[in-house]
Amino acid sequence: MLGVIVIVFTINFFTPGDPVMTMLGSNYTLESYEYLRAELGYDRPFFVQLFSYIWNLVTKLDFGVSITTGLPVGTELIAKFPVTLRLGLSTVCVTALLGIPLGIISSTKQYTILDYGVTTIAVISAAIPGFVLALFALMLFSLRLRWLPITGIATWDAWILPILSGAVPFVAVITRMTRTSMLEVIRQDYIRTARSKGLREGFIIRRHALPNALIPIVTSLGIQLGHIAGGSLIIETIFAIPGMGLYMYSGISGRDHLIINGCVLLISIMVCVMNLIIDIAYAFIDPRIKALYATKKGKARALKQALPASSEVA
Repeated sequence: MLGVIVIVFTINFFTPGDPVMTMLGSNYTLESYEYLRAELGYDRPFFVQLFSYIWNLVTKLDFGVSITTGLPVGTELIAKFPVTLRLGLSTVCVTALLGIPLGIISSTKQYTILDYGVTTIAVISAAIPGFVLALFALMLFSLRLRWLPITGIATWDAWILPILSGAVPFVAVITRMTRTSMLEVIRQDYIRTARSKGLREGFIIRRHALPNALIPIVTSLGIQLGHIAGGSLIIETIFAIPGMGLYMYSGISGRDHLIINGCVLLISIMVCVMNLIIDIAYAFIDPRIKALYATKKGKARALKQALPASSEVA
């Protein structure tokens, strides 16, 4: 996250354009320009500004004051972040609910018409950018058919188009990932053994195959949330959703470096937290991974519990 701060701050500093001139407009004097520039601290050297920003951020959690709105960036991020988080989590849930079953169907019905149909739809969906899909959905369902609201999040049905627009491209990715992972698992010897015992195919897929195929799928879903947080700028701008993406767009348009820095930093925090959650989830999905990180005391306790059971069997 510190690296993200340094990189984004450096890019904003050396990008052509002057936020002071953006604030003053076309009619300003040299004295007013120099006064405002000194008041905002933009007359200081690069490393002084960078150190001051990081110091205030680390010691005071101070993201600075927006030159566009005149409000603290941290306060505005606190108000807008839940909207983006709700949109991202809803999109990931829809992606999992659609992509995983489609991938399972495609893998269990390999080389059938159903498999070819699901694969074709997944390839087409993956090739359509999210913003193109959002514009088409907006024109069809909102402007022409008038089934759904055009903008805003005032009602529950206003969330449908933004969520689907963000989920459909990733549904294709999760479908193909699930299909590939499931094909590797269902060809293993223990799956053939379970079938030879007469277990139902649905029970085998649900209890034996899917848990062992979940690790790459969970990884893809976690990465997707990071992409959605970063790509929410487009979706939230198209549907006028008052979230972090629209807020960052206003910062980019107004050359407000503090808004851009704060939004990108918060996105990087989301990515880091999701990576941590994914790593922890691996242990719950696969007991073999949990056993690798078990403490010596835990291993000794497990061995002590196993010894009486083995003596009773003997």
